[in-house]
Amino acid sequence: MNTRVLQGRMLSTAGWLDGELHLDDNGRIAAIDGRLAAGGEPARYLLPGFIDLHVHGGGGVDIMEAGDAASHVARTHARFGTTSLLATTMTAPRAELARVLAALGKVAQARTAGSARILGVHLEGPYINPGKLGAQPDDAVAAVMSEIDYYRSLAPLKVLTLAPEIAGHHEVIRRLSEDGIRVQIGHSLGSYEDGVAALQEGASGFTHLFNAMTGLHHRAPGMVGAALAHAEYAELIPDLLHVHPGAMHAALRAIPRLYCVTDSTAAAGMPDGEYQLGSHTVTKCMGGVRLADGTLAGSTLTMDQALRNLVQIGLPLAQACNRLSLYPADYLGVTDRGRLASGAWGDIVVLDPQLAVQQVFVEGECLELANA
Repeated sequence: MNTRVLQGRMLSTAGWLDGELHLDDNGRIAAIDGRLAAGGEPARYLLPGFIDLHVHGGGGVDIMEAGDAASHVARTHARFGTTSLLATTMTAPRAELARVLAALGKVAQARTAGSARILGVHLEGPYINPGKLGAQPDDAVAAVMSEIDYYRSLAPLKVLTLAPEIAGHHEVIRRLSEDGIRVQIGHSLGSYEDGVAALQEGASGFTHLFNAMTGLHHRAPGMVGAALAHAEYAELIPDLLHVHPGAMHAALRAIPRLYCVTDSTAAAGMPDGEYQLGSHTVTKCMGGVRLADGTLAGSTLTMDQALRNLVQIGLPLAQACNRLSLYPADYLGVTDRGRLASGAWGDIVVLDPQLAVQQVFVEGECLELANA
């Protein structure tokens, strides 16, 4: 069997090693040969590829455009170290969601060369509270299992966001969690008690923690309080706009396996200007994306910048990386991604000492970043 060899400081499952990583011709890691890192600054870092579980768009394209939009988005984010992702929908009428999911089901069947792997779909809405839409369109409805089952027949549904306080949603949480789908609490006006009850029913996470949910007050802990007190997993947008670094530190301390997402829009990787986010037109300026009324509407974040932001606020590099790779993989129950180990997929991000992307490998394929 032919192998290729990468050298550098590797974040392996055994910790930091200086040495060599061997890729086989099937795109998997054949072996890791190294010794414990001796300290000092390495010439380059080899990290597990980033896994983004909340991606609405990138490179000027929105997931809700359907067709080959998701493939374009996956190519765009691969330039920034994302080696696998969940294509994330916006709240929309049933016919539109069905059209988009049918297209995503086809794209998820095989990976396009030069792109990240699309692991499946994150259905963000329409089962959210119409009083807490955030940047979601006003098409929220209560969840019905027959409708969700229809959507599942069209595309591999991995994560579903809902507001647990809506009548009938506890039964949906139970049914979906029994089937291995990760149900997340989000876009919710629910109380602390609603959040705790949802977790007891099988909900497993929180969508963009702090944003579009009831906040923490010492006499009314809200949905944020439920997450900080009881969650094992939650997603966070570390663009330093959605959440203050102090609140990020509180969540990092309270939630053992908090992981980070981009919640990226079509504006990611693009210049300032107007872009689509579902049925909304949004504006990218000053590093963010907003609706006309100023509401934050997703982000322009990429995962390499998320890593640098986490390090900037004080996280050790290994811990920051785990929150972009290992923890989201574990959340989905994926054991052969998000880690550098023999037998795992060759999903690797090579960074220079300043944490800028030098190379990206997806399932052993070295991407042509300049032409992505």
